[in-house]
Amino acid sequence: MPITSKHILISRTDNIGDIVLTLPMAARLKQLNPGVKISLLCRRYAADVVRYCDDIDEVVEEENVADDLVGFLRGSDIDTVILAQPNRELAKAAFFARVKHRIGNARQKVYQLIYCNDRVRFSKGLSENHESQINFEFLRPYGDDHIPTREEIPDLYHFTVPRDEEIAAGFAPYQFNLILHTKSNGHGREWPVDYYVALAQALGQQAGVRIWLTGSTGEGEWLQQHAPALLALPNVTNTCGSMSLARLTQFIAQADGLIASGTGPLHLSAAIGQRTLGLFPPTRPMHPGRWAALGKRASNLCTDQASCPGCEKLRIMTCDCMRRITPDQVLAVVSGWIEEKATGT
Repeated sequence: MPITSKHILISRTDNIGDIVLTLPMAARLKQLNPGVKISLLCRRYAADVVRYCDDIDEVVEEENVADDLVGFLRGSDIDTVILAQPNRELAKAAFFARVKHRIGNARQKVYQLIYCNDRVRFSKGLSENHESQINFEFLRPYGDDHIPTREEIPDLYHFTVPRDEEIAAGFAPYQFNLILHTKSNGHGREWPVDYYVALAQALGQQAGVRIWLTGSTGEGEWLQQHAPALLALPNVTNTCGSMSLARLTQFIAQADGLIASGTGPLHLSAAIGQRTLGLFPPTRPMHPGRWAALGKRASNLCTDQASCPGCEKLRIMTCDCMRRITPDQVLAVVSGWIEEKATGT
């Protein structure tokens, strides 16, 4: 018999991209359980971004409850815990706190078979679905076996990102503000940095186009060492390491477009409705079939050739697969964006 819930806690304490791709599931839970309260357990660094999502009623920072998960659950009215990411301590705590519904993937970890009572069974490795689609497997205990199509996923994102006037003032002098998030924090194959240089040089020929580099402090240091030619271009501004994740979200929302490989800001940009271009290899599990940017203004580029020789075994960030996506291909997409904004289409 399908379950119902009044207060659901979704656990997602890993990276922001994974969190973003879980949020469409929350929107569907609202449809299945009218009036339900949804809380999301995440790490503190991501909490303010999750608060921008209209489908999340409360954000629980892991650092605030990790020392006494059982006490936290007993002191709440949470009647359902969804382990969207395996979490042994939370599964165990939900069991001992007698949370009524404990949903987990029994194929992932043995402890979820022990501590979860509303179990689902699926294999991510065998699935042909996108990561955001795979998360809908957790809704089977509600009697919902519909997996949204990739075209349906963008309609399940609901964000309210506040406008920042300082950011607006920085963008105001330029006709088109393009974000390049050149690195991936080790989470995917990266487009060659010399290709980013070629793209920025080509865009430098177009009046009013400003390029903004985003990333962590460490990624900014990497660019200083390995891409001085990019940083030296007169149409490029380096902002790496200068923003919190929440402010980066505002920055992305107020820009005109973002380009990145498979990384959190790519999925965040797509989810909030920004013009977004994802750059991917055809290699599993990093391919766009699993990790493409899905959004109302998102698109993706991937070579239609087979994986480059040995790339599945090599632990390198840039391979020949990514080099097959040419600067001219990316420039064509950006030029379309610029024309779209100029004409208001």
